[in-house]
Amino acid sequence: MSLIRSGVAKFQDQYRMAPVFEAKRRSIQGNSSGGRSAVAGYPSLVNFMEQKPPQLRHELRAGQMAMVAIGGSIGTGLLLGSGAAVQIAGPGVIISYILGALIAFTVTTALGEMSSLHPAAGSFGVYADKYLNRWAGFISRYGYWFSLVIAISGELVASATYMRYWFPHIPATAWIAGFATLLLIINLGAVHTVGSFEYWFAMIKVVAIAAFILIGAGLLLGGRAQAHYTTDGGFLPHGAAGPLLALPFVLFNFLGTEMVAISSGEARSTSDIVRATYISLSVLTFVYLCASAVLVGVVPWNLVGVGQSPFVTVFEVAHVPAISLVMNFVVLTAALSGANAALYVTSRMLYSLAESGYAPARLAQLSAKGSPRNAVLLSASGIVVALIVQYVTPQNAFLYIIGASLVGGMLAWCIALASHMAMRKRLSPEQVAALPMRAPGGAAASKVAFAAIVVIVLCTWWTPQARITIVSAGPYLFLLTVFYLMAKKARSRN
Repeated sequence: MSLIRSGVAKFQDQYRMAPVFEAKRRSIQGNSSGGRSAVAGYPSLVNFMEQKPPQLRHELRAGQMAMVAIGGSIGTGLLLGSGAAVQIAGPGVIISYILGALIAFTVTTALGEMSSLHPAAGSFGVYADKYLNRWAGFISRYGYWFSLVIAISGELVASATYMRYWFPHIPATAWIAGFATLLLIINLGAVHTVGSFEYWFAMIKVVAIAAFILIGAGLLLGGRAQAHYTTDGGFLPHGAAGPLLALPFVLFNFLGTEMVAISSGEARSTSDIVRATYISLSVLTFVYLCASAVLVGVVPWNLVGVGQSPFVTVFEVAHVPAISLVMNFVVLTAALSGANAALYVTSRMLYSLAESGYAPARLAQLSAKGSPRNAVLLSASGIVVALIVQYVTPQNAFLYIIGASLVGGMLAWCIALASHMAMRKRLSPEQVAALPMRAPGGAAASKVAFAAIVVIVLCTWWTPQARITIVSAGPYLFLLTVFYLMAKKARSRN
């Protein structure tokens, strides 16, 4: 124990963050309440990333943080986009979800380890600033921001489409404007309001998917539906490469797990961050694995697509009464939940960039309720441009949106993993042992996950539905780098 204490003391002196590190270590070991009072009051440091902005409210509980991540992950990507993955891999999509879950587990626990030590709005961008360089922090945050703004537009358009079922004569633009206003009201309020809204809307999705799993399992086990795991071309109808080529769409479904780390700057305590990390990952892994297994078991894989939610298809096979009404409500709440979580995260990204000097300072201004008002409004304004793009694209625009969004998400994941590897290099074994949360596999697991993500993105070239990902990756990085150099020049001038 004395060796650990001496190692911790050395680490504290080296990085000038003694109260932070010690408070978190005691919290995870159960020797303190894990509250924020000890953490929030540590001295200001040379680099802003080493302290959490004191103005943000620490009001998010573990359950609320977990539901923000779950709500951001379970959206139209699962309820509609999973059909694209099934078309590519067939029943072998189950393997895709297992591999995707392992990658997401590595990314999430790496972020959880860093956020338990450095809770901050902006998360992986802040860690990249600290452990890599300013360029990495800049492109990860801006890339992720652009990615989610595109995704928000898809969720709002989907919501307007669902409302047409009940009110066919009201223009879709009216619903888009109405839902956008609702999301703005929620996100401009206190952060606990955002958390509460997301908690209940995400809960509706989880309950609906649980019902889907139970009904599907009942059909298969009760003999009311023929199992289609090996029919219509076998378990791997497109060969062994099918599950690998379907991974881009699977990873898109797991995007959102990082939202726990992004919201860590507004968590009540370090222990809430740790619990939220494991809650969100466990729920998402269970939901995706079980749902995909039921889906390709009840319905032949070649009848699943993106023209209709695969979940609706299964319920139709089960002849559940009022299926259209129930599922329309579920997918509506799913879309609104995904849009709300994404808007929350994008505003915190801009706040983080403004704090680091790479965005206008007014984006870091907070309202009386502790909300980054200007950052929320700017994040919402980007939706207009994305909506216009979506309306003028072909019918498969949804798949293009997934591909374009995936670039920013995977870029953020890779930079987060690189930051985790760099952080581990700076820590001695004693310092690692005293971390509030430790990622299983450490830096080695992060290296494997990093390489896997790079390979998956490269392989999108051979998947027509996802080719936009690799095609846009180069221009994406180039434009962000140019933007970084411009911002750096303006920052140095000021």
